[in-house]
Amino acid sequence: MSAIDFKAKLREVPHQPGVYLMKDRMGSIIYVGKARDLKKRLSSYFMASRKTRSDLKTRALIDTIVDFEFHVVRNEQESLLLEGKLIKDYRPRYNVAFRDDKRFLLVKIRLEDPWPRFVTTRMKKDDGSRYFGPFPHSGALRETLSWLNRSFGLRVCRPLVPGEIDYKHCNADIIRKCSAPCVGRIDREGYLSKIEEACRVLEGKGKREVFDGLRADMSKAAEALDFEKAANLRDILQNLEKTLSPTRQFTRGRGIQTTVKPTEDLAELGEALHLEGPPRVMECFDISNVSSNHIVASMVRFTDGKPDNQNYRRYRIRTVEGQDDFASMAEVIRRRYSRILMENAAVDPDAEISQEGVMEAQRRLAREGRAKIVLPDLVIVDGGKGQLGMAVRELNALGLHELPVIGLAKQREEVFVPGQSEPILIPHDRGALKLLQRIRDEAHRFANGYNALLYRRRMKESLLDDVPGVSPKKKQLLLAKFGSVQRIKKATAADIATIPGISEKTAGVILDWLCRDG
Repeated sequence: MSAIDFKAKLREVPHQPGVYLMKDRMGSIIYVGKARDLKKRLSSYFMASRKTRSDLKTRALIDTIVDFEFHVVRNEQESLLLEGKLIKDYRPRYNVAFRDDKRFLLVKIRLEDPWPRFVTTRMKKDDGSRYFGPFPHSGALRETLSWLNRSFGLRVCRPLVPGEIDYKHCNADIIRKCSAPCVGRIDREGYLSKIEEACRVLEGKGKREVFDGLRADMSKAAEALDFEKAANLRDILQNLEKTLSPTRQFTRGRGIQTTVKPTEDLAELGEALHLEGPPRVMECFDISNVSSNHIVASMVRFTDGKPDNQNYRRYRIRTVEGQDDFASMAEVIRRRYSRILMENAAVDPDAEISQEGVMEAQRRLAREGRAKIVLPDLVIVDGGKGQLGMAVRELNALGLHELPVIGLAKQREEVFVPGQSEPILIPHDRGALKLLQRIRDEAHRFANGYNALLYRRRMKESLLDDVPGVSPKKKQLLLAKFGSVQRIKKATAADIATIPGISEKTAGVILDWLCRDG
């Protein structure tokens, strides 16, 4: 897209808060950002001076942008929520924040409990609880909950049914912060009435009266020269305004137009690969081998075009020496699908005398709802012909000849299928390829995250592995006491000798070994 096109498109951008998405020449989203004023923020990207003053990363981003789209929201809080949602959906390569699995805070209360209380959580479950949020400002939310608990006399202690023993160890009633249901100062009906009032505040009902009351109290405190109380009320008011600012929950297909259309993308992918129908369940494998000491694999599962996080799996490669992606892929495919066949065989004892093929039996168990793990409709391996060939070999050995499997090569996003020398080239602007890219990128992220975790553990403990006379048990005791190798180096031999089984002489050997290179 030329500079003239950018200027024409920028004329359509309003001076309103929102979120913008930058795209590269293949239509992939490479950056998601938010802005209080969309027009000002987007215009700044295409000013000549911006590129000369920016750091290397920003200059690289600007050079890659060929198009953008934007979405207007109602306020800054909504832009923060939507930005986080879109970054998790697309995982753009120029974004760092929000790419993990961490979510915005929700407030949860279970009204069926004997004495309900508010708690914060990051995951909404179908457990009969009442949820509020998400809330973009975690600090303001926690202060708001603290104020609500004090104002309505709600309990904050953890026991499900607090009693007199808990009351003896609690000062909340003494300083008039709690209505003390644990000792019968209030009955359950009265307590639930207070809970309902607090819930109304979290829903934003009657918030104008709450704000006006706090402002009036703040003015009275200031007139009485009680500036500490006035400042405290001011902080409470500001936190409430941040927390109760109206925001929408953004999910795919609701609240925002999006190019991600799972149903259409699945149908298009099924046609492109000549499958019997849309691949509702897909599993994708990736190998991560930063070094020969840390070779791991990941398997991510998408159901109906969306991540099925509970069915993700990660593997440490056991049988491969050195960095061999082909052999590693063979091992993880073999382990995954032999496990599925073994677990499903346990619920189908007549399978051995049946004339059914392996795939036919697995599909029958799935239709009957008896399969412990349902086979996917499509297997995807990250790589080209080599990785695909190993996957096909292992699946054939297990009798899964008919299970659809493809390889997705990174360089040109080519799709390789068994028995064809030439790859399938799906246009880069089609939803089918974007769906494959999303699941491949998710498998890559999951594998790299596991590799990084193992590497950090190895770095933490590797020096102790080579110390003479230090058994795994002693290593565990050393790390439990001192926390890290660096702290062990700073300790004295006498300090180390306090650990059972380690003499002062052995402690000296440990220190000499750890400190020999400075």
